[in-house]
Amino acid sequence: MSNESESSINNVLSWTTEDVRAHLEKECFEWSTVKVLCDENRLDGKCLLVLNELDFTTDPLSSLNLRDRKSLYVLCKLLQRENQSVLVELGIVDNHANSIFTHGHYSKLDSEYCESERISPPVSDDGRPKYPPEKTKALISFMYVVIVTWITAFVMVIVHDRVPDMKKYPPLPDIFLDNVPHIPWAFDMCEVTGTIMFTIWLVVLVFHKHRFILMRRFFAMSGTVFLLRCVTMLITSLSVPGSHLQCQPRNRPGVSGGVFADLAQKLSQAYVIWRGAGMSIQGVRTCGDYMFSGHTVALTMLNFFITEYTPRPIYYLHTLSWMMNMFGIFFILAAHEHYSIDVFVAFYITSRLFLYYHTLANNQTLMQRDSTRTKVWFPLFSYFESSIEGIVPNEYESPGEIANNICRFFHGLYGDIRLHLSAAAKNSTQTVRSISRTVIENNKDK
Repeated sequence: MSNESESSINNVLSWTTEDVRAHLEKECFEWSTVKVLCDENRLDGKCLLVLNELDFTTDPLSSLNLRDRKSLYVLCKLLQRENQSVLVELGIVDNHANSIFTHGHYSKLDSEYCESERISPPVSDDGRPKYPPEKTKALISFMYVVIVTWITAFVMVIVHDRVPDMKKYPPLPDIFLDNVPHIPWAFDMCEVTGTIMFTIWLVVLVFHKHRFILMRRFFAMSGTVFLLRCVTMLITSLSVPGSHLQCQPRNRPGVSGGVFADLAQKLSQAYVIWRGAGMSIQGVRTCGDYMFSGHTVALTMLNFFITEYTPRPIYYLHTLSWMMNMFGIFFILAAHEHYSIDVFVAFYITSRLFLYYHTLANNQTLMQRDSTRTKVWFPLFSYFESSIEGIVPNEYESPGEIANNICRFFHGLYGDIRLHLSAAAKNSTQTVRSISRTVIENNKDK
């Protein structure tokens, strides 16, 4: 090559097609590859520099032989690494990115070309992850948890009527319950602890910038766990865990005035449970709903959400949350309201679901590599997390920003209502004019 060509090779951006041809020939690429790239597709330096993994899955690069395709991939990686500043100036990558290949194109080449499988989430076109609030999804998740709580309340009525006779089926042996004396006020303290944790969670939701994402995740996971609890309660009825509990079926078969009267009675009792959130401090007393503990589910779910969506430096809040979770579980057992296995299973299922859900949500590649299986086994996850492009950051809004958002919401709502009313009035006026015109024309014809 001439001296002029040698100097141009130092700046890939200024390479012409002939410079690319010379460089490929120097790197011992086959003649057929050079012909496809340079003669047929007129590949210049800028195009060579911005080749990405998606390009390697389509023609003409996918038609190259394996050796040249691999060699071209390595060449592009080296050129991109040496020309990071050029890529930043072109707006292809951010300053923190390693190469064009981290720009968010995911395909089967991730495992074919990369040294290790990628687990980082995809990013949007501007290089930054997006977290759309999608309020409709939050509303759907809320409706989902409301329906599940209604189902749970109704199932609790059914299992209460199926509770085993205490005289025939005494409490089962339990290592913890057999060695810890009954504390009458402990269960109320458990519910007070849960109420405090729920208040903390509400404060986090109010100030968190991505509150709608947090809401739909909380509702989706809580609804799923309680729906599973309905199944376990119906399958097997355990005996009453403590002799202090007075559990008798409330609706005896054949006593009520018919099927519809019996159903209406059960729905009425379910409404009382649903209205009181199943809490004894609200006057709700149920039996038979032992496997597994709903109070442990609520405490554990609140604990994990509080610790996940509050900043790491607030370690005292995280410590307090875990302490309340553990003390709440202790109070449940000390009150002899549940067997130890009920509490253990509830904690395990709730914590595993939370961790599995967030592992998939924070590593979208795991979901994309096997999206069909994810949609089958985790349909709610696939729907609710389809637009989330990374780990949700713990960003908070000030009270002033929250007030501005509320004012903006009502201002937009007022504008929409005004626009619809204006359009309706316009359509009404046009209709009246059309009718008047028709009447006048009919009179003229007569």
